Amino acid sequence: MNIKSSKELVDKANESIKVMSPEQVKMAYDKGDVTLIDVRDIRELWKEGTIKGAIHIPRGMLEFWMDPQSPYYQEKKIGDVKSIVLFCALGFRSALATKSLKEMGFENVANANGGFDSLKKIGLPVIAKEKK
Repeated sequence: MNIKSSKELVDKANESIKVMSPEQVKMAYDKGDVTLIDVRDIRELWKEGTIKGAIHIPRGMLEFWMDPQSPYYQEKKIGDVKSIVLFCALGFRSALATKSLKEMGFENVANANGGFDSLKKIGLPVIAKEKK
């Protein structure tokens, strides 16, 4: 059996999607031109926080919450999104998520290169995520 590695899948995804540098994400964020979606697990958000204004959609629910035809569609959470930039911890899960949204037909979607770590370092505001 010839199984592709997760690295191969991420590399292949990044070849087929738009990848934004942390600087590009910050510029778009500062202008209010982007909707950030954090696809990390909720426990990561509780531990490290998230970018202020980012929408949290767990990776496993992304396609379902973004699909108006799905019984799980989250219209109130999603609302009228602008250009979408997805991020996870380092940019690997969000690369696969970005590819999936692109395949669903979303046009203005990109992956944040370096993920949450790079967005924190470039100075995007981080807020705590409280447990409910």
